[in-house]
Amino acid sequence: MNPISRRKLITGGLVTAAGVAGVAAGVPLAKKYGLIPPDCRGVYGPGETLTYGVQRLLTTNAMARTFPREMISKVPFANEIAPPSDAFKKLEAGGFAEWKLAVNGIVARPTVFSLSDLKRMPVHSHITEVSCEEGWSYIAEWIGTPLHGVLREAGVLPQARYIVYRSIEKDWWESVDMADAMHPQTLLTYAMNDGELPVKFGGPLRLRVPRQLGYKSVKFVVGLTATDSMKGFGKGLGSASPEAGYAWYAGI
Repeated sequence: MNPISRRKLITGGLVTAAGVAGVAAGVPLAKKYGLIPPDCRGVYGPGETLTYGVQRLLTTNAMARTFPREMISKVPFANEIAPPSDAFKKLEAGGFAEWKLAVNGIVARPTVFSLSDLKRMPVHSHITEVSCEEGWSYIAEWIGTPLHGVLREAGVLPQARYIVYRSIEKDWWESVDMADAMHPQTLLTYAMNDGELPVKFGGPLRLRVPRQLGYKSVKFVVGLTATDSMKGFGKGLGSASPEAGYAWYAGI
């Protein structure tokens, strides 16, 4: 059986299971093929597992919707953020010249990148929409360097299954699977529209994950960790979001 027909068979099995036999039948299929999100436990676990499994099979290589420049929001909504920490304010006072991004975990070459290092790497941009689970959204151009380039520079190893990313602000962290980590639209952004990335939108460095809801695009990123398991990170649910009642996988 060739890979394409096998993939179609798997996809068809999951979709059919979802539509005919429901969650109870689809979850075992997702588990069989290793499509289990870290927050698979609990009351909502079966639903999260089915959603993640089906979307991964159907949309792994899909691109987030992009928009023409004339549709960029004239007044983008800056979601409220907590008062910055002393560590952030100190770096801001220095124009973020000392901002660092540490990359470690299952990589061949643990590396620390400065903002200047990242800006010397290939530049990509896309005009995409930030959609919040609270109902608001805005469209902006996001400019930065692809996350996959940074991971390859650090020598991410094949056994990595997740990339954990952390804000300089305490307890603000998320993770994505390798499908989103290596996706061409996932960017470490340092610019927005016609200028530097404003602090209220995550400057000086934000991980933009346009294929998922806005809370996956963590602001003020200072660390990336490649791992093969979420055990040992928080409560093992994949990020701080499911610990607060949100889904780990927030695909749109």
